[in-house]
Amino acid sequence: MLNRIVTHIVSGGVATACAYTGTRHDIAADGVVLVTSRQQDDQVWRDLKARRDEWSDSGIRSIKVIGDAEARGSKVIEAWVANQVPQCGYCQSGQVMAATALLKQTPQPTEDDIAGAMVNLCRCGTYNAISAAVRQAAQA
Repeated sequence: MLNRIVTHIVSGGVATACAYTGTRHDIAADGVVLVTSRQQDDQVWRDLKARRDEWSDSGIRSIKVIGDAEARGSKVIEAWVANQVPQCGYCQSGQVMAATALLKQTPQPTEDDIAGAMVNLCRCGTYNAISAAVRQAAQA
């Protein structure tokens, strides 16, 4: 759920919204613990999950990741908007997924890395803006 933003905590759960569309989604919860981490992945969640034996006897049934300010996908979307990449929208989901996967695998890509990874067809020809957005997201 890395594309979700916690909008507010409500009785019985958490109200979230999609970071891209604003679509609301409520998550039922008996309790909520907010953890802020500057790690660029879900390491805190994975560490907690690995230590399940330590907390499961306390009545905690599950833990969930909701949002992440450092998520690569969010950085890519911000760079996409800043560089005015979207034109007709035909290729955007594939381009964003390819850029996110590239940055996950190669956090500081070269121009050749970017050219090799960003192979989806863009009908509007915004390849220079796409490359600039990938470079910007890598620096974020």
